[in-house]
Amino acid sequence: MGLISVPCLVKVLLSHYLKKTPDMEKTTICIIDDHKIVRHGLKELLQKMGRYSVDLEFENGAEFLSALPLGNAPQLFILDYSMPVMNGIEVLQALEERDEEYRVLLLTQHFDEDIIDAAYHHGARGFLHKNCTAAELQFAIENILTIGYNNITEILKRVRHYNSGRNERSINIVLSGREADFLKLVCDERELTYDQMADIMNVSVKSIEAYRTALFERYNIKSKVGLVLFSFRHKLTPPFT
Repeated sequence: MGLISVPCLVKVLLSHYLKKTPDMEKTTICIIDDHKIVRHGLKELLQKMGRYSVDLEFENGAEFLSALPLGNAPQLFILDYSMPVMNGIEVLQALEERDEEYRVLLLTQHFDEDIIDAAYHHGARGFLHKNCTAAELQFAIENILTIGYNNITEILKRVRHYNSGRNERSINIVLSGREADFLKLVCDERELTYDQMADIMNVSVKSIEAYRTALFERYNIKSKVGLVLFSFRHKLTPPFT
């Protein structure tokens, strides 16, 4: 199925991650980069735009992860790929394992297809080369804040074909009633938290985590976005059925 045939999925993902920033409030941003001069330059550039406030800075991924969970998390995280201790992809993987969902824009000098694929697969909301212009940076930030992703068509294509060697048509999909209920809530446009899903299903959060883990392991899924794509491909839940 080509990208032209996925308007329903695009619509769901757009609404699934739609966030609006109050007009009178500045968007809070965190910068994670091992070069102080880069952090300083980015901070100065963003604050000159008048719409952003850089509230947190970390010099590497390990320092950032050690500060989690963040009590009042910034609305966007600008993450460098090449850093000592942990690179950007490893940070994204660690966030996945912790079930921490932050909007991350990955910046790198390495325009490598494998890096881009891995970044999107592990939850990045956008990707920019470090030689981008200020206008391109602002455009990417605003896309992530209002749509959920920068260049959603490219991301859908990349996530969909990541590990494309698997023959997904041959998968025998068997879901329990509760797993199907959980998957339906994951695809809900209200973007429910796991706590909210637990309340709706009248089960514990541990039960919700068990449904998620079972689906992740059984069908080699890595993220909530992966669950939505999985449901879309196999027409398992509304609005895809």
